[in-house]
This record gives sequence, structure tokens and C-alpha cells, in this order.
Amino acid sequence: MSQNRSSVEAVVQSYFDGLYEGDAEKLGAIFHPSADLRWVEKGELQVLTVPDWLDRVRKRPSAKAEGKPREDFVVTIDRSDDKTAFIKVRCQLPPRYFTDYLVAMKLADGWQIVSKSYRYDLRE
Repeated sequence: MSQNRSSVEAVVQSYFDGLYEGDAEKLGAIFHPSADLRWVEKGELQVLTVPDWLDRVRKRPSAKAEGKPREDFVVTIDRSDDKTAFIKVRCQLPPRYFTDYLVAMKLADGWQIVSKSYRYDLRE
């Protein structure tokens, strides 16, 4: 089981690296194509497909390129079995500071993120 956990942690590290570097290809490799992102804005549920999100990632300057500080860490990994993990992480793309809830599943091609829900705070 520790080998599977390491694989989940490797996916999370690729997620952190892809976010900070603005690397849509790296992110696309760890998200299932049918996954989506969900958040609440002005009291309304917002849903964005992974392909649309990756287009946004490609168009914005990366935090790394802008010299912004990097801080990201795993809060918890909750494993219901050897094929499903619920992962809570914190990361930042200043001025936004995120709490992300990722669901990862071990599929035929390995671990992939199949769902992302998040919230963020705006800070100066």
C-alpha cells in the first residue's frame, strides 16, 4: 500500500509543480479528460471542464515566471481503498490562496485526478 500512496503523492507533486510553473501539459497528464473543477462564486456553483481550464493555464503568466513565492503542501490524504484517494491541499497563486479538494483514482494508466473542488481567499 505504501507504493500506491507514493504514486498518489507523486501525482500531487506534479499538480503543485504544474500549477506553479503554469505547465498545462503537466497538469493535463494527471487530470482525467472528463474531470472538472468546481467552486462557488457569488453564491453560485461554477463548473469548468479540464480542457477549458488548461486553456486558461496556457494563457496566463505562471507564478514562477512572475517570481511569486511558492508554498504548497498536502493537508491530508484519505484512502478509502487502494484505488481511491481524497486529497486536501493548500497552495497559492498570489493574490489567491487556495484550499483544494482533489479526488484521485487508480485507473488502467495509473493515478489520475478525476475531480477538483476548491475555495480561495484573496490577499494583498
